[in-house]
Formats: sequence, structure tokens, C-alpha cells
Amino acid sequence: MIKELDKDFTSLNEYINQIKPSKIFILVDENTHNHCLPILLPNLETDAPFEVIEIEAGEEHKNIETATQLWEIFSEMEADRKSLLINLGGGVITDLGGFVASTYKRGFKFINIPTTLLSMCDASIGGKTGIDHQYLKNIIGTFALPEAIFFYPQFLETLKFEELRSGFAEMLKHGLIADAAHWNDLSSLHKITPESITPYINRSMAIKNEVVSKDFKEENVRKTLNFGHTIGHAVESLFLKKGTLIPHGEAVALGMICETHLAFLCGLIDVEVSSVIISKIQRLFPYIDISEFKNGAIMDLMFNDKKNQDGNINFSLINGIGSCLFDQKLSAEQIILTLDFYKNLHKN
Repeated sequence: MIKELDKDFTSLNEYINQIKPSKIFILVDENTHNHCLPILLPNLETDAPFEVIEIEAGEEHKNIETATQLWEIFSEMEADRKSLLINLGGGVITDLGGFVASTYKRGFKFINIPTTLLSMCDASIGGKTGIDHQYLKNIIGTFALPEAIFFYPQFLETLKFEELRSGFAEMLKHGLIADAAHWNDLSSLHKITPESITPYINRSMAIKNEVVSKDFKEENVRKTLNFGHTIGHAVESLFLKKGTLIPHGEAVALGMICETHLAFLCGLIDVEVSSVIISKIQRLFPYIDISEFKNGAIMDLMFNDKKNQDGNINFSLINGIGSCLFDQKLSAEQIILTLDFYKNLHKN
């Protein structure tokens, strides 16, 4: 169930009163504690006891140490399998919260209230939960669906521009892999603002949900959602390893540029389509300098991606705007050509 919340949060209260949880835990970070919890709490109508659990904000805290702390808190507060966890936050909160809820006592109910554009359109949907380990993103996790997703577009007004732009990358991806009209609408926007983006959030959420509903365990068509992520995640992991975080959406934008070029090298799209896509992404996103990373180091991380099989790097590549193929196996030479292409882009 995906529902947009009204100003009184009526549908959330109706859901909670229907399931009658024994306890409610609300997981937040410093940012959502300050900006979003004061909106949620006055509208929460329940007789169930609840506790607010706050963790530090940031991808660097999406790890086994934080997960262990949360399991210990659940134990101390006597969480049981009739408890409910409300994940109020961005992708880190929904990934981590879903993971700890799905593993504690073999799982108890959780719902997501995404507060960032990235989590509304991507991370909160689809039941992928996880934590990072040894600089590898989401390498430990479960497939576990939230009981419900409630979104409140007004939360976008609490975001910095960089966070808004980060989520916008996933929306562009949805258009490129599944809906040419959605891509055209989004890529034609002059400015990325909460007001300009809000009319398109429902469509992006629907695209993600439609794909996931066809292939929950990512055995076929769900892999198309990884467009831009094979290279993007590798670059993100290298920055994480050196202690410099880059926004997820900016890494995905880099990955989409590279993987669009790969699609051209494979003959899936022509040079004109490739150039149009790349120039539109370049207009909206900053260039990320990856010249310090050797191609071999980037490829090593791509080989370690959890979606690969039999020693091959599997890509999802577009074969037109609004259409995508999965399990595309590419040669090392093609990947190196693409990485060099990206490294030389800022010189042009």
C-alpha cells in the first residue's frame, strides 16, 4: 500500500488503529528528528506506547554497528513480533530500519514514511533492506516488504537542494528505463524545486512499484532498476572508502552517463540518442572527478557487485528512451573505453 498523507495523517492513524501494535518504535536521524518528527507526532493518534529512537545521520552510519545498537534497544524495550517500526527518514533510515525489523525475532512489521525525494521515489519502495559493509553498499540485507508506505510531499521543503537533486536522478532513471514521457517531462524542467517535482512523484513511485511487483526477488525485470547503478555504486564505494561521501543521486547520474555510453558502444542506441541523454544529465548534475581512481579499481568493485553471476559483470542498459534490457554482459575493453570517455568529458 502506497498512500499520500493528508495534513492530518488520517490514513496513517487508520492503519495503526487497524493493526493494533503492541508497541511503536519511530526511527529517525538528527535531521528528521528536528524537521519531520514535530510534524508527525502531533498528528499521531494511538493508544499504543511508543518510543523515538534517534541515530546519527549519514550513509557512514548504515552499518552493522548501528544495526547491533538497534537490536539491543529492541531487546531492552521488549519489542515483540506484534511491534511496529515506523521508519521516518531518507534512504539510510528505510534501508537500515527495514533490515533490523526484518531480522529481529525473525521479523516484525515496519512501515516507511520517506522524507527525502530519494526515499520517496526509490529506497522506501520494493522491500530491499540493507546495510553497507567494508565499503560495499547494501552488501548485507534482506528482501522484506514494508507493510505500507506513506508519503508527505511537504517534507521535501525541509531538504537542501543537493538532497533534492540526488533523488531527482532516480526519477530520471525511471523515465529512461520505463516511460519516455516521464523522462521528457523531467529532463525539460528548468529548475529542480519541490514545487516543480511534486507533480511527478506519483508516477515515479508507480514505475518502481510496477517493476517490483512483477519480480520481487530481482530474478529478471527488476534488474532494469539497476541502470546507472553498476558503475555508480562502484564510484560511490571508492569515495566512501577514502572517507569522502558523494550524494547517491550524483553517483547514479555519473553511472547513467557511463551506461548510456555503454549502450551506444553495444549498438543498443544510436549516437544521437546517447548524446541527448548525456547532455541533459550533464545540464542537471555536476561533474564528478574520478581521475584519481584507476579503471582497474572501479572494475574490481563492479565485479564484487551482488547482482553479478559466474564472474561476469551484468549491466542493465537502455535500448531506447523508456526501454531497458537486463543481464547485458560487456567486455573489459568496452567498460574501460566508457570510463575513459567519462574521465575526458570535463575536458571537452
